[in-house]
Amino acid sequence: MIAEPDGPEDRLRRLTTIWSRAVFPVTSTSLTRPELEERLLPLTRRLSRALLARAFDAVEGEAVGAALVDAHCTEPEALSRSLDCLDAYLVLYCGEGGDQEGLRARCARLQHAMAAGFARALRERTLAEQEAIAQAALRAQGVVAQALHASEARFRAVFEGAAIGIGIADLEGNVLQVNGALLRMFGGSEQTLRGRNVRDWTHAEDAPHVWRLYEELVRGEREHYHVEKAFQRPDGTVLWTNLTVSLLRDADGNPQYQLALMEDTTERRLLNLRLRYEATHDALTGLPNRTLFFERLEKVLNAGEGRRFGLCYLDLDGFKTINDSLGHAAGDRLLVEVADRLQACVTGPEEMVARLGGDEFVALTTGSDTRHRADALAARIMNALMAPIRIDGRELTVRGSIGVVEGPVGERSAAEVLRSADITMYRAKSAGGNRFELADPEADARAITRHGLTTALPTALDRGEFFIEYQPLVHLGDGSVRGAEALVRWLHPQYGVLGPDRFIPLAEHTGLIVPLGRWVLEQSVRQAREWRERHGAGAADSLRINVNLSPCQLRHPGLVQDTVEILERVGVQPDVLCLELTESALIGADDDLLKPLRRLAEMGIDIALDDFGTGYSNLANLRRLPVSVLKLDRSFTQSMQQFPADPVDLKIVEGIVTLAHSLDLAVTVEGVETGAQAEQLRLLGCDTAQGWYYARPGPPERLHELALADATG
Repeated sequence: MIAEPDGPEDRLRRLTTIWSRAVFPVTSTSLTRPELEERLLPLTRRLSRALLARAFDAVEGEAVGAALVDAHCTEPEALSRSLDCLDAYLVLYCGEGGDQEGLRARCARLQHAMAAGFARALRERTLAEQEAIAQAALRAQGVVAQALHASEARFRAVFEGAAIGIGIADLEGNVLQVNGALLRMFGGSEQTLRGRNVRDWTHAEDAPHVWRLYEELVRGEREHYHVEKAFQRPDGTVLWTNLTVSLLRDADGNPQYQLALMEDTTERRLLNLRLRYEATHDALTGLPNRTLFFERLEKVLNAGEGRRFGLCYLDLDGFKTINDSLGHAAGDRLLVEVADRLQACVTGPEEMVARLGGDEFVALTTGSDTRHRADALAARIMNALMAPIRIDGRELTVRGSIGVVEGPVGERSAAEVLRSADITMYRAKSAGGNRFELADPEADARAITRHGLTTALPTALDRGEFFIEYQPLVHLGDGSVRGAEALVRWLHPQYGVLGPDRFIPLAEHTGLIVPLGRWVLEQSVRQAREWRERHGAGAADSLRINVNLSPCQLRHPGLVQDTVEILERVGVQPDVLCLELTESALIGADDDLLKPLRRLAEMGIDIALDDFGTGYSNLANLRRLPVSVLKLDRSFTQSMQQFPADPVDLKIVEGIVTLAHSLDLAVTVEGVETGAQAEQLRLLGCDTAQGWYYARPGPPERLHELALADATG
């Protein structure tokens, strides 16, 4: 076993020794390997400091790459070996005790910076050499015969010693002379290269303008051009170069030769391709990632007229449960298997599958007719997920919800298309999952509206956009007004007046129902105090305000304290207030949930059970609920609009009223719209009622007028 270095300096020297041994065989230098090692040691120290620095500085990595060129480590293989060495040993020898994952990420960034600095320095050196060569060539044309030999000697020294490839050809394209660097690039002999014609070096990757520029140059219409060009080596591999071709003229200015300068960029190109692949593909599944998918989608949506697209947005059902129960490693293996199955669903070049993140995947199909292809693609995906996936000896059933968007290109942006697919996918998930749904513009509009309302809710209360309407509660025996139910409304600046069904579920979902409910409670109690003060003593003292209480408010720990503080601050007795809860909110309620209700009831606040008869609750539970009022659902009154009323409904209402009265509970009926309904409910023994027959919800002044009419009638 090899002993580890004792201290940081020993580790640095050990790393430098490994580095020098790796690059020395491919370095054109007169230094010995120990001398090269001493030259690399300061570079190792810079990389170590950059690795451990508080903030990442790419300049350090770029400087090290440039220093390699200064040390004559100019061969692409020298860079490749240096990057491999640092990737394997920099964190090992210099990052002991640190965050290994973070250090490895920083090491990768240092490698990229180092490669960039190497390429920049090599290019600057190449340009300098090109300038020297060009100057030498120009001087060679103008010297007199006595100095020709010396000039040619200098040109030959530059020509043979240059690190870049140099070739000279006549205007017909016949290669006349090549230097050693060019021979090493192509990997052939001088005889094989000198026997070639420039026009034979075409390649499938050549840009259309490459050979047009060449023809212009040999005709004397341009002096030089610079392109990126690929060449086929004799062994079948591809050589990528930065190619500069210049026209050489004789003393009279006539075109005579063409001079080619080539910089080998193969390793740099492969590195860029690797970095590009890593930036555009998912590391876990190998599928295209969000970045590449959006590039493809943008290109598709900007295609010409007559083209269409289909997009399937997939989200796995219950994937979080798998992660939580089996662990993230099992979840990752499941995602890899799902990705393989989705990739198998792609049947042609006009289709692609990508992973957007987490358990979300997307499939895209394009063409002139995607109406049926999008549905077929979604069906193939659903079928591909049917077979169980075996993970750690367990067979896991995978299901997914898919939102499908199909249509002509050019009408929507990529963000709008993906938003529609996301909305449609959640609609499929809300419908039970394991299915796909087609996008519906109206459903999208409703979802976008819901999102807009959810976003505006937090500031709507501060801006004073909410107001309260009141619907009277009327005694069925004498027709007197006994109180009112407070119904909150939202005066939205864009959508106008919104009823509670439009925003209460959103407030409930976001938790904003608690501050909104507190505001409604205080405003309603203040209004009840004002009614009693305006009506004076007598029947008006019994006016009561009913305020709805949501399940979220019921579970809020500050419910009792907030209610007490509001009553004390406003200066009214608890009997002015009745809190209404739906029957469904109390189904299966335990003692902890009922405790705050019991405390409020003990204070003298009435508790009403709203929408009674719709929650399928056990009637025996009424004994343990601290309620004093039952509010029958409006469905019971609807059957009484026609005469004679349904005898079964009459018996049910009569039975509920009898049961309620036997438990000392009052009965209120909602939805009374006709006098016949009111009379029938009075005969059945109901106590109070509300509905459009008496009054629609309105401003508090209307209730004052009704109550005043009762007092003077």
